[in-house]
Amino acid sequence: MNSTTDYMEPKYIVFESCLTELFQTCPVCETDCEVQQRKQGTYVAFTQLCPGCQYNRKWQSQPLRGSTPVGNLQVSAAVYFTGGSYSQVEKIFKAMNVQVCKYDAFRRHARNYLEPAIHHKWKKDQQTLFQHLKQTGSIAVGGAMRAHSPGHSARFGSYSIMHLDSNTVVDLQLVQSNEVGGRAYMETEGIRRSLDFLDANQVHLKYIVTDRRTMVQTFLRERGVTQYYDVRHFEKSLSKKLQAISKKKDCTVLQKWLRGIKNHLYWTAMSSTTGPEKAAKWKSIINHMQDIHIHDDPLYPKCLHPQKVSKHPSKWFQPCTKPLYKVEKILVNRRVLRDVEKLSHYHQPSSLESYHSVLLRLAPKNVLFPFIGMLCRLYLAAMHFNENAQREQAQTKDGTAVSRVVFPEYKKGQATAKPLKTQATFDYVGDLMRLVFDELIDDPASYIEELKQIAIPEECR
Repeated sequence: MNSTTDYMEPKYIVFESCLTELFQTCPVCETDCEVQQRKQGTYVAFTQLCPGCQYNRKWQSQPLRGSTPVGNLQVSAAVYFTGGSYSQVEKIFKAMNVQVCKYDAFRRHARNYLEPAIHHKWKKDQQTLFQHLKQTGSIAVGGAMRAHSPGHSARFGSYSIMHLDSNTVVDLQLVQSNEVGGRAYMETEGIRRSLDFLDANQVHLKYIVTDRRTMVQTFLRERGVTQYYDVRHFEKSLSKKLQAISKKKDCTVLQKWLRGIKNHLYWTAMSSTTGPEKAAKWKSIINHMQDIHIHDDPLYPKCLHPQKVSKHPSKWFQPCTKPLYKVEKILVNRRVLRDVEKLSHYHQPSSLESYHSVLLRLAPKNVLFPFIGMLCRLYLAAMHFNENAQREQAQTKDGTAVSRVVFPEYKKGQATAKPLKTQATFDYVGDLMRLVFDELIDDPASYIEELKQIAIPEECR
């Protein structure tokens, strides 16, 4: 048997009675034989001895690599590399009474083979990506933080940096809250580590798109990095305030404008190139809501839409009224205008939300993993996302593009059509399997040493 491809062979579920039947009778003299079993997880070995003619043989259900059954290691690898849960797989196996390796063996496999393989592959892929990015010059990136355990005292937080032109995750930093003095400082520390790492690899930033956290703003300003704000987060904050006052009796007219204000914000950001132009367009919404379409600001002197006579005059705000004052106080206060000027006018880091949804499947927030385990699951999520980031829209046999109907939470029950992507691929899992069974299993020392170079916070060890 070729030891380099044994893990690729098809496997089957075989009942124990069917196996035992093969060894009960001597194939030479047909005498009943003495049969002994040795079990180790998914592995079973039989020793057959005929008391009549002394015929004997040994048989094993799967090959061994050293003292490690290949099937046991492959079950562990399949669970880990696909982001599965050992406890859930164990429940499934027990329900079928299929034998499986113990949790201690799973963790031993993870420490000695699986986690070193994940770390090695991610670092190799990352350096290949850096070489490509350095050829393109300065790059635009998006950054976002994600807390990794439930509640307000999250132990871990990860900061992700994504190249916005290719929607590719380029760096991940895992921060433990007590190593930086609390959760409030994890995001700043995460972005600092990412930027230091990018600088060390000579990857230069054109700008970064983030949310509006004050500590991040201060840090990036002091570091001299150009920052823009994610329009989605800004719009979400404004919409909550507007929805709150639209429920008041004297401001019900605002309910007719909520979607229009949201659309105007996105149009303002995407149709402008300078901060003052964004502010001028944004301020025009106050005049527009009063059916006034000529404005004082020379950067945006009048609305671009065709002039129309409204069939519903009641939808307009009346000048010098309390509802208009409340809306104006929210939409065009000094801080909002300052933030509007920094809205990203080209790239939006919405793909980071998609990456976080992948991460949620591989590292659920209600499960607390060890530091290295959490870091490796971040890497797996990035590998999966990067491999599938450029999937095309699915088509029917006659070439018609396929869409699907979804009901986003932010649309309050309203449906929308989204392109249906082609089936996701998992080639990175095959690459990791090959790395484990063709290289690490025979000599994992150098890979383990590479993993040990990661600085683990003291309390996580």
